Amino acid sequence: MQLSEQEIIRREKLDALRAFGINPYPADLFPVNHTSKQIKDHFEEGKKVIVAGRLMSVRDQGKACFAELQDSEGRIQMYFNRDVICPDEDKTIYNQVFKKLTDLGDFIGVEGELFTTKVGAQCIRVDKFTFLSKTLRPLPLPKVDEDGKVHDAFNDAELRYRMRYVDLVVNPNVKEVFIKRTKLFTAMRNFFNEAGYMEVETPVLQSIAGGAAARPFITHHNSLDIPLYMRIANELYLKRLIVGGFDGVYEFSKNFRNEGMDRTHNPEFTAMEIYVAYKDYNWMMEFTENLLQYCANEVNGTTETTFGEHKVNFKAPYKRVTMTQSIIDFTGFDISGKSESELFEAAKSMGIDVDVTMGKGKLIDEIFGAKCEGNYIQPTFITDYPIEMSPLCKVHRDNPELTERFELMVCGKEIANAYSELNDPIDQRARFEAQLKLAERGDDEATQFIDNDFLRALEYGMPPTSGLGIGMDRLIMFLTNNQSIQEVLFFPQMRPEKTVPKTKELNELQKKVYYTFITYKDVEDKMPLNDLKIRVDLSGKKWDSTVKELTRDMFVKIFKDLEDNLYIEDVAKLEIDKSDNEYEIF
Repeated sequence: MQLSEQEIIRREKLDALRAFGINPYPADLFPVNHTSKQIKDHFEEGKKVIVAGRLMSVRDQGKACFAELQDSEGRIQMYFNRDVICPDEDKTIYNQVFKKLTDLGDFIGVEGELFTTKVGAQCIRVDKFTFLSKTLRPLPLPKVDEDGKVHDAFNDAELRYRMRYVDLVVNPNVKEVFIKRTKLFTAMRNFFNEAGYMEVETPVLQSIAGGAAARPFITHHNSLDIPLYMRIANELYLKRLIVGGFDGVYEFSKNFRNEGMDRTHNPEFTAMEIYVAYKDYNWMMEFTENLLQYCANEVNGTTETTFGEHKVNFKAPYKRVTMTQSIIDFTGFDISGKSESELFEAAKSMGIDVDVTMGKGKLIDEIFGAKCEGNYIQPTFITDYPIEMSPLCKVHRDNPELTERFELMVCGKEIANAYSELNDPIDQRARFEAQLKLAERGDDEATQFIDNDFLRALEYGMPPTSGLGIGMDRLIMFLTNNQSIQEVLFFPQMRPEKTVPKTKELNELQKKVYYTFITYKDVEDKMPLNDLKIRVDLSGKKWDSTVKELTRDMFVKIFKDLEDNLYIEDVAKLEIDKSDNEYEIF
């Protein structure tokens, strides 16, 4: 393993701490009795406190210094005085251990008393500090200048997602997103529990990938010698519980779909589904808008939120529009009673990419998605979907071509889907068989399995039921103004991290650029890209191609700071024998 200069220095400090008889990773409990927030909220001059956290900044004043400690709830200022910490002649703990062997990012425990500085800042006068954990890598701490501008921010998206543990330490706003995510789950649970519904758990490993149309992840059970599928939806198991006599059940389920990844899709995601007996989709619409109004208030303290350029209000009630009327509104075309061929030609005439594998339901879905969906910014229920689009939904009581289904649209995206659930086992079998025929035609979104056990459960009788599904990741995106699902997942799925082969050789131009860079890069292994360009002095074409090659081969990485300044960062961290460098460095 190749270490940077800073990593080598920190390991040397680790050895020095041990030489002083200090365990840099003690096992003992540290008796924390206050957090930074508790101190600020209930500040008392002279009060004794014990806190712990990361050392995040130090302002050295010789025999004394001010520092900042960051814990789980924020930061608090500390005052270290050499003669307070070391009242005897031996000043080693302050002069050596604290000033020379302690680095930013180290975990320390502090005991002291509260006081107010001359400028009115709340502060801890430190009587004693304890090493709790030595960090071996420097944190990528941003710097703030006198004008309040942030420099060297840790804002590279790939690095942030891959090293979320660092992201959470240096970007406090990121932590707030995940605190709000937990608030959302708590609020929704409270709402359901107050209504008398029960949280349950259903299998993640399933013998049939049912409840949705999606490509599953497949594994193998060695003892049973059978294939198993990771859950793509939990719908059919929750309905079995309604058959079994529960009036209302819900689950926050981890679902897995072996499909594409983009800004709104991750292979592993969280969905909430709830099923309530003796209800229909009209009742569920009112229940849903009241639920989301409550959750928005609990998460943000208001029903209003911002998403991108849009102001969204989750205050109930929400507008209701049938799918048929929506398509009429935005295309002038009435889908009522139209055949598959008529829908196909209509979609083509609208410039929509369709093919012969698509049945009526898929064609209508394509028309709605292309021409209507993006127009709904405020929460809007799209209701009464064509029967071909909803194989698990009850036929509409007034129109046999439609189903009793709604989707809730916000900012052009679906965040909830609900039915008056189909409980006729004969009709359900026919719908499954129709889906199989579509799958045979090549429709990859059609259901490819018939769950005979679920059909058997329906034959034992399921009461009239309404069900609702909500994409929790997408909902928290709206409530925290995040455009990417990766921003609301602690550890989103990433491509494997690339490493540079040890045998990789640099050509002459690459050597000139890379050798110059590692000579002038800063302690965080980066420098302004334009500074390097000036020092290397290559023609524009040679410079561009060489930097692209070094980036492609993972020797360096190019990124922007918050002010859109380009920087180059060392990825390979190769050890170069400076005596072999034949290039003039100036």
